[in-house]
Amino acid sequence: MMERILHNNDLGKLLLRLSVGGLMLFHGIHKLKSGLGSIEKTLTDAGLPAYLSYGVLLGEVLAPLLIILGVLSRPAALLEAFVMVAAIYLVHAGELFSLTKHGGHALELQFLYLLGSLAIVFLGSGRYSVSRGRGLWD
Repeated sequence: MMERILHNNDLGKLLLRLSVGGLMLFHGIHKLKSGLGSIEKTLTDAGLPAYLSYGVLLGEVLAPLLIILGVLSRPAALLEAFVMVAAIYLVHAGELFSLTKHGGHALELQFLYLLGSLAIVFLGSGRYSVSRGRGLWD
């Protein structure tokens, strides 16, 4: 029985989806409440059009919801990973090789979201999802 509990890949996929999608959703909700002004400024300062700021809502609200539900989880996780790469490049590039005062990597949270999202891309949603992990994109 213990072996069956410990060898439950679908439960592991569920926990990964809930943590990566659920925690990212808080960032998206914050942006819905506070607006996209700072993101628009960051984009325009980098020479990019301000309308790309709406992509953050896709990557931090829509994608996490899809990941949590396990519907189109692979493309949603890829979108979330892309948003994280953009955030690291546009906002946190100066901290790439920095440590916090506690010795952790300055971008550990960003990298956990990025790598967790990529893990979902490769693992899929699993059996404990709306799609039951049956589709190519789930």
